[in-house]
Amino acid sequence: MDSILEAFQEQMRIIADAQQKRTKLTGTATSRDKTVTVTVNANGVVIETKFSAGIEDLSYAQIAKTVTKVAQDAAADVTRKNQELAAPITDRRARLPKLSDLVDGMPDFASEIPVEPPVSLAPPGSPERAEGDDDTTALRFTDVEEFDHGEREAEPGRVTDPSW
Repeated sequence: MDSILEAFQEQMRIIADAQQKRTKLTGTATSRDKTVTVTVNANGVVIETKFSAGIEDLSYAQIAKTVTKVAQDAAADVTRKNQELAAPITDRRARLPKLSDLVDGMPDFASEIPVEPPVSLAPPGSPERAEGDDDTTALRFTDVEEFDHGEREAEPGRVTDPSW
């Protein structure tokens, strides 16, 4: 038990150190034609955009498309750096015993965590963002109770009373 507590405390020190380093992380990308450079912070938020000579040769639509693409590339760059920074933490955690290993009959909760689907990079209004009933990746709940949302008579003095 002492070794588990010691390993936990070491893991917390490593996490705190990684959190400090993460605050300084940035990701940067430049367009192929070198006209646009975007830098994002550790959360993928744009913190700087630079245009170089030759930007005036592009149309507004080309500039917008280039800035969007370069910002996405910069966000991917910082995501990769975040993963590299977190890798030692993830590796150490994988070596620690799970609660289910320590307590008989305890389920392995980590295996129950849903996997997040990839987030779309498609612009608003594109077919990829269209919502519909044919979406096979939509969340579906099976353990629900039916509830009639129809009109019900209001009870005097209750929140549903129309005099409110």
